Amino acid sequence: MTTASVGPAGLPALDTGAGTGTGTGTGAAAPAGDVPRSRTSRWYHSTTLVLGLTITGLIVAAALAAPLLTSYDPIAQDLQSPLLSPGGAHLLGTDQLGRDVWSRLLYGARTDLRVGFLAVLFPFVLGTFLGCLAGYFGGWVDTIVMRLVDVVVAFPFYVLIIALVFVLGPGARSIYIAITLVGWVSYTRIIRGELLIAKRQEYVLAARSGGLSGPRVIAVHLVPNVISQAVVFAMSDIVLDILAIVTLGYLGLGIPPPTADWGAMIAQGQDFVTTNWQLTTIPGLAVVLTGLGLSLIGDGLADLLRKES
Repeated sequence: MTTASVGPAGLPALDTGAGTGTGTGTGAAAPAGDVPRSRTSRWYHSTTLVLGLTITGLIVAAALAAPLLTSYDPIAQDLQSPLLSPGGAHLLGTDQLGRDVWSRLLYGARTDLRVGFLAVLFPFVLGTFLGCLAGYFGGWVDTIVMRLVDVVVAFPFYVLIIALVFVLGPGARSIYIAITLVGWVSYTRIIRGELLIAKRQEYVLAARSGGLSGPRVIAVHLVPNVISQAVVFAMSDIVLDILAIVTLGYLGLGIPPPTADWGAMIAQGQDFVTTNWQLTTIPGLAVVLTGLGLSLIGDGLADLLRKES
């Protein structure tokens, strides 16, 4: 038997007896300790996320531990030992200049991962900032930002990046600038769409009624609640950026030699693919494995967000 009580709006509310154990299964409240425990343990129950973190973690760990995993200088040439087969003193053999392939693979991971992660960070920050402005203030601000978005998306992603790097010249600095100028639009769209919904929520209206300024409302109340979708997208965006870096290296527009780079390794080894397959195949597999790990992380995070919502 239920008893009526007066709710906060003056309307009768039903007491389902959850605290006394007399209510139905749907009305019973879960123990207080269950919710925190499920939120903290749920991430490692996701096979996709755990697998992605494992793959990416091993690659990052190998890159960071490169000096411990190899004793060879990745740019040191030994013209007396070119194109050695895998095995012996050289785990993956040597390239046409006698450089150790295993060493170049590890130090190439350092280069490509560092550039890839930083190349995502800059457009992430810029796109989030512009998306917040467009979504919160609307009006002419939204119009200007979205017209800029339309201009950028009118050009293919890779074509525009290659063209910008060609104009700016090879190097990490040019890659950062090119990817930032092209990649911010996706984050702007995501944040703007989330903000258009979130700014109508009661907690935002209450903050504005309390006299908080627009920038404070955005930074304190809105960004923490809308940033998750952009973070999930960033995991997939890193894959695109690494592919762009490898492509630029393959075309000779990436990191200048003799710095180890996966794209340059693939380009330099393609002439020997029939006799020394590892020169092209191994760095190619490294790119695929890195992309797989980051994609799995993105899918795992997306699954967690869907379950929580």
